[in-house]
Amino acid sequence: MAEPKTKVNDASVEDFLNSVSHKKRREDSFTVLELMQRVTEEPPEMWGSSIVGFGRQNYKYASGREGEWLMLGFSPRKGSLSLYGIKHDERLLNKLGKYKTGKSCLYVNKLEDVDMDVLEELVRASLGHMDAQT
Repeated sequence: MAEPKTKVNDASVEDFLNSVSHKKRREDSFTVLELMQRVTEEPPEMWGSSIVGFGRQNYKYASGREGEWLMLGFSPRKGSLSLYGIKHDERLLNKLGKYKTGKSCLYVNKLEDVDMDVLEELVRASLGHMDAQT
């Protein structure tokens, strides 16, 4: 079996975030870094070259393939700030503001588009959901 391409590494989270060229996305990234670190009580780690992760979980597919993945994380992508591991809680999402979703991702253009208290609730709920599954 092939090794996963995105693995935890020793790269500097701060250096990575400081290298984000889009000023607003860089500022928002440091805000999300602080929020996720406070909620998870985990240190941030680089996963691959562009994902900041918090906490680790093991997974095993029916095929037998196993691995390790971040519990929660984010990446300052070109088009938006991508938040990973976010549970799609419709009650909270209805109050969040402007966003898009993927399978287990939340995409936000800029943090001023969302209610930060609701975002923190979503992060807490997602962490609780992950903890219940492990």
